[in-house]
Amino acid sequence: MAKARVEKAPQLSLPDDFQVITPFFHKYDVTDEDGRYLHWAQLKWRVPKADAESIWKTVKFKRMSQYKVLSLKSEDEQPFVYCTPHSMEAKLYQLVKIAGGNVGAISDTVATDNLQSKFLVSSLIMEEAITSAQLEGASTTREVAKKMLEEEREPVDEDERMILNNYLLLRFAERNKKEKLTLDLILEFHRIATMGTTENGVVPGEFRQDDDIYIEDGDGNIAHQPPSYDLIDERLKILCDFANKDHTGLKGCDFIHPIIKAIILHFMVGYEHPFRDGNGRTARALFYWFMLKSEYTLFKFVSISKLLREKPKDYGMSFMYTEKDSNDLTYFIYFQLDIIFNAFEDLKTYLGNKTNEFKKIAEILEKTTWGNKLTFIQKDLLKKAVKEPGRVFSAKEVSNAYSISSNTARSYLSKLAELKLFFATKDGKTVMYIAPSDLLSKLNAGKA
Repeated sequence: MAKARVEKAPQLSLPDDFQVITPFFHKYDVTDEDGRYLHWAQLKWRVPKADAESIWKTVKFKRMSQYKVLSLKSEDEQPFVYCTPHSMEAKLYQLVKIAGGNVGAISDTVATDNLQSKFLVSSLIMEEAITSAQLEGASTTREVAKKMLEEEREPVDEDERMILNNYLLLRFAERNKKEKLTLDLILEFHRIATMGTTENGVVPGEFRQDDDIYIEDGDGNIAHQPPSYDLIDERLKILCDFANKDHTGLKGCDFIHPIIKAIILHFMVGYEHPFRDGNGRTARALFYWFMLKSEYTLFKFVSISKLLREKPKDYGMSFMYTEKDSNDLTYFIYFQLDIIFNAFEDLKTYLGNKTNEFKKIAEILEKTTWGNKLTFIQKDLLKKAVKEPGRVFSAKEVSNAYSISSNTARSYLSKLAELKLFFATKDGKTVMYIAPSDLLSKLNAGKA
């Protein structure tokens, strides 16, 4: 297999190159005029060819003067660095405004706060669990996977097992958000992510025991060879120390923005690649864990896996640009910030659609005799039933979907059957509730 190629950038040599960069010093900066942080491979085509090297060295000099040096190092003992240009600070400011609020603030409507507390938590965690598994190659359809999670059905194959594992992994990350990062916690993240799977000879909850592993780029070439397996314990302990260290900027310590720190943790698991398989899932879980730890609660609702799945080549290139340019993490940070932004845009669209669907049913129900007798969840169940006539609901599924007790779910469904809005039938000892095909006309008529 060929080694992936990213052209090596011209090296800046000081003080010799001062004379070369002086003519361009006032015209070029760390980013271009559009705020883009370009690698040499991207920049050289956008500037006059005769001056490309000198312009690159000018840009590199300005970046080096802004670098923040981390305690994390590559295998050759070179520290990882990053800088925060104006365009990155602007992105972080916008993200903090979005992610620090509530769901209602995202979709510009107060109504969705009900959706947040009663529906979205489990539903959107399920969405991310499914997409994360699809990113790793699982082929189960979204509908089948969602139903499996809602009904707590046992997985029938490895693809479904991966999806269930991801769901349990995200819930585990949320439950353990107050814990410090340790090797044991990383191993537990991985164990949950890979239990019951056999892909690439993975052993759940155990580090790899050889170096017969590499990361491919989007074209099947070798993009990265991780550090040796016998360094994994030592290097991940350093990563844990970094994760647990105070980077609030208070009392004289260094400041690293929590979103940037979470992105760095994501990158480093990919860089170290400590497991035979499941590194991506573990890295994304660690990202979510640190965001929730930092009290960015809305991150539990966004799916970064969906967007990573759509841009695998860009994801790989952001890793390679970092490695091929003095361990400069800024490329990867920019890429991830854009992914997060787009994820919140998707969340806004999703919430808008859900709210509009709910409002339509709520408006119809207001004109009926049962409008004021039904809870939010019962109305939402009717919304689903109208969209999917013949759909079968169970107490267990409703309990999981809305994070309520089985008894409460049963009473809600039983009431809908009593009002003749659902049909009740038995499957063995389990009572199932079916959405009638004429439900919408019943609702519009105002009587069951």
